[in-house]
Amino acid sequence: MNSNLKELSFQQVDVFSSERMGGNPLAVVVDADDLDTSTMARFANWTNLSETTFLLKPTVPDADYRVRIFTPHQELPFAGHPTLGSCHAWLTLGGKPKQPVVIQECQAGLIGIRRDGDILSFLAPDLIKTGHIDNDLMKRVMSGLSLSPEMIVDASWVDNGPGWMALLLKSRDDVLRVRPNYQSISGLRVGLIAPCLGDVDGVDFEVRAFTAAGYEDPVTGSLNAGLAKWLISANLAPPSYIAAQGTVLGRSGRVHVRLESEDIWVGGNVVTCINGKAIL
Repeated sequence: MNSNLKELSFQQVDVFSSERMGGNPLAVVVDADDLDTSTMARFANWTNLSETTFLLKPTVPDADYRVRIFTPHQELPFAGHPTLGSCHAWLTLGGKPKQPVVIQECQAGLIGIRRDGDILSFLAPDLIKTGHIDNDLMKRVMSGLSLSPEMIVDASWVDNGPGWMALLLKSRDDVLRVRPNYQSISGLRVGLIAPCLGDVDGVDFEVRAFTAAGYEDPVTGSLNAGLAKWLISANLAPPSYIAAQGTVLGRSGRVHVRLESEDIWVGGNVVTCINGKAIL
């Protein structure tokens, strides 16, 4: 083996589901301080998961650890399921938070994460872009998703970093029937949400997420955080609810949203599926 290579603790975890292989997978490399950006990017491209994260020592006193988040093609300042999955890996490997809430450092700043029983939740970050979606862009999205104006209740930017826009549809069936034309919406990140109205026990909303890279994300923390900020503030959702995501993909994702004071917490179960070493 190349003497320059290192064996680093590695986990592959499943986020937003209590059932293994029911949520969104994440690769986590631990103690990655000696890896350069190029190596991180190449490994994330090789895993070919929606995100791969690298845990590092924090650079600010209040943080418990630092994380860098990579898709197969780029680094992200923040993402939801990588935040929860990284925290889970850090805790299972013996991490002890300095405060009652775990503090994660990432490019987007400091993110609070807490544990309630089996649920890990992150504090939803502020939206950096909200409000009206340009008419021409809306027409492009509607065409690419084969949506008519009658199916749409409202629409808004819900961007907390990745660049999500969101459409609130009238019914769960409308959300599940969508078959996106990815060529038409290339480069856009579009989320759909609709009330379940008793269609699924214990679930209030159905969510789908179509990425800029041309695939559907199984369960998406950043989108659900943005949706919660938008819908709760607009009185379009109750202060606490559960959203299902991944149904069309055969997943059983469940996202738990709770408003406390003025803070919105977004969480779910995380389970470890692979535990071993990465040689990098």
